[in-house]
Amino acid sequence: MAKKAAKTLAARNTAILNRTRVLTIGFHLFYLTLRCLVFRTSLTHNSLLIWILLSLPSLFIQFQFERIGRPTFGTAPGELLRSGDDLEAQGLTEYMWDVLYWTYGCVALAAVLGDVAWWLWGVIPIYSVYLAYTTFMGARGGMQSLAGGTDSAGTPQAGSKRQQKMEKRGGQKQLYR
Repeated sequence: MAKKAAKTLAARNTAILNRTRVLTIGFHLFYLTLRCLVFRTSLTHNSLLIWILLSLPSLFIQFQFERIGRPTFGTAPGELLRSGDDLEAQGLTEYMWDVLYWTYGCVALAAVLGDVAWWLWGVIPIYSVYLAYTTFMGARGGMQSLAGGTDSAGTPQAGSKRQQKMEKRGGQKQLYR
């Protein structure tokens, strides 16, 4: 069983990418079908332009997932050349899935409710700013504690438990600047 983990990852990535492709085609066909057949009067050039512009980021994300996650196989049967990156990874990949699924929801709501539902797509930049802020503040707090900053109560932190015990006994006190 050589490369079992790589083969498992390749099979999982293939299943995820195939499911994502079907979902994307399904949601966009749902939008076009409802807008062209059921709500014909609401289909204008502006609504098509909005649909295309706000769907481009999700289509770009899906293209990136295909590029980095799709496994490549050799000419021999079962020969795996590259399993692809893990599409269930934390961090940026997770955020890209959030954008993709949120866009699916916006496309479905815009198909049913009209162009007003596209305003929900504005949540994505707000969420991005929130994530960037919390990441920055977390990293900033981590750097302060490493540099001998203060704890949540505003008192200086000792470098180790040994130093804290020595300070309690009244022996060698550390001076903090």
